[in-house]
Amino acid sequence: MPHYLIQIAYTPEAWATLIKKPQNRITAVRPAMEKAGVKLEASYLSFGEYDAIILVEAPDNVTVSGLVMDFAAGGALRAVKTTPLVTWEDGVKAMKKAGQISYKPPTSRKR
Repeated sequence: MPHYLIQIAYTPEAWATLIKKPQNRITAVRPAMEKAGVKLEASYLSFGEYDAIILVEAPDNVTVSGLVMDFAAGGALRAVKTTPLVTWEDGVKAMKKAGQISYKPPTSRKR
């Protein structure tokens, strides 16, 4: 099954709630993930633009998109980014395929 990296950023209001009542949000969202047929591989809090990352395995793009839309609709997130992941094995296959494609970039004409 395909893997996806989901990056989330909480709203200030969500952070205020988590500070008042610290909790592991993965415990709360895991049942929704399982109901959608999505398997949690790993999750971490993070620094920077996003506050947490979730690594999941899902049957397809539609399934993971629906899950992420449901998360976003809850109102606690200010940003969500989903990145489909490619295994190294598939990456090597893609590299071989790229070597068989003869794309020609545009060239500039001198005037």
